[in-house]
Amino acid sequence: MSGGETEGETLEYTPTWIVAAVCTVIVAISLAVERLLHYGGKYLKKKNQKPLFEALQKIKEELMLLGFISLLLTVFQNVISKICVAHQVMEHLLPCKLPSEEEAAKPTSHFGRRKLFAEESFEMQIGYCAKKHKVPLLSVEALHHLHIFIFVLAIVHVTFCVLTVVFGGIKIRQWKSWEDSIAKENYDPEQVLKKKKKVTHVNQHAFIKAHFLGMGKNSAFLGWVDSFVKQFYASVTKSDYVTLRLGFITTHCRGNPKFDFHKYMIRALEDDFKKVVGISWYLWVFVVIFLLMNINGWHTYFWIAFAPFVLLLAVGTKLEHIITQLAHEVAEKHIAIEGDLVVRPSDDHFWFGKPKIVLFLIHFILFQNAFEIAFFFWIWLQYGFDSCIMGQVRYIVPRLIIGVFIQVLCSYSTLPLYAIVAQMGTNFKAAIFNEHVQVGLVGWAQKVKKKKALEAANDASGSGSGSGSGQGQASSHGGGLASNMGIQLGKFIKPTKQEETKQDEETK
Repeated sequence: MSGGETEGETLEYTPTWIVAAVCTVIVAISLAVERLLHYGGKYLKKKNQKPLFEALQKIKEELMLLGFISLLLTVFQNVISKICVAHQVMEHLLPCKLPSEEEAAKPTSHFGRRKLFAEESFEMQIGYCAKKHKVPLLSVEALHHLHIFIFVLAIVHVTFCVLTVVFGGIKIRQWKSWEDSIAKENYDPEQVLKKKKKVTHVNQHAFIKAHFLGMGKNSAFLGWVDSFVKQFYASVTKSDYVTLRLGFITTHCRGNPKFDFHKYMIRALEDDFKKVVGISWYLWVFVVIFLLMNINGWHTYFWIAFAPFVLLLAVGTKLEHIITQLAHEVAEKHIAIEGDLVVRPSDDHFWFGKPKIVLFLIHFILFQNAFEIAFFFWIWLQYGFDSCIMGQVRYIVPRLIIGVFIQVLCSYSTLPLYAIVAQMGTNFKAAIFNEHVQVGLVGWAQKVKKKKALEAANDASGSGSGSGSGQGQASSHGGGLASNMGIQLGKFIKPTKQEETKQDEETK
């Protein structure tokens, strides 16, 4: 003990066997967790569970980030605790109301325990802030609690994302039977010929009946209401899947009618899942803003629970309405249809013409819901259910009900709906190729870009600006192909008419 500033002895006067034993236990636990994650990843790769494997990789990244945060908190905790401020500064913007003198005198109450702890902290830091008649800006214990909250938040977010994708994947895999039935029909020549020659009234198609002849035919408002209701009981039907699948293949894979749309959709969802499961910088900004606004009497933790709830309903309604818009486009332009009904995918149906906004909102919804649940359990375990930060029961129960509702609806309705409607954009995604083809095409595009750049440089140095300008245009064109793989790589596979004309002229 030195001057009452610390409790217990330093390492200088601690038995070596205690230091060695504690280090052994900590290192053993750390190695066990690391090996568990390693072998878990190998098992998931062996079983071709790519979404879960990607989630595991994200967990490793989050743990690395948390380790760095832990290091910073440990290194700077004494520095922060020695930042002294006046007593008046600590009396404003508090999560809990300051106890009165009578409440503080009761050692059995929550405020009494807080008062006793404050006195202990005051005694431990008497050698610095107390001598200045001030208090520390943030105590060591408060830093420790904040550290635990950040760790719990990261783990709960990743866990909720995994559960959402796993349960959503179960729902999406039920559509595999629809894909198989379509494949069988495409293999039957007689069925294909009958479909091509058959002329039907547009209103006889099941897709049109479900989305155009209903309550929203003549009213835009009722159309939105119908889309809002459908997300709860019939987010994606077989007629929706068949029609959207055919619209995608007709637009992007016209030469391959037997394209496995279901497999492509799963791969695209897996790629999006890599982005959703992480905690981006703007989500950490949201955490800081919430911690700032968590003031006594505001019930911020209650009102903020409605943000993901409202956003989830808005996203589900919008995705359903996109399907309705596709049906209206066909029904308003055609009276009868020869063959199958074909819709036209377009980015214009999405908010601001950007399908990525939907993915961003789903990311925020999952994080916000995880934040609510993590905050609840952290307060419960750290301070107790009767803590003033926890709030009253009438505010706690609705929060938990909303959290469970969001998790279930997002898993079984919104995520599967997003998986198929997200493919109704103008461009297809890189997931249309398997991983080996993606790597090969990107490598090929980069080689073409370098080759054309070298040719342009050689021509410019050898023959002046005449031919160099033409090669420079080719080089810039190749660079654009390499930077936008999603749709532009199709030009490598099938040359444009201008390229074909140029090749014919060179041949002649």
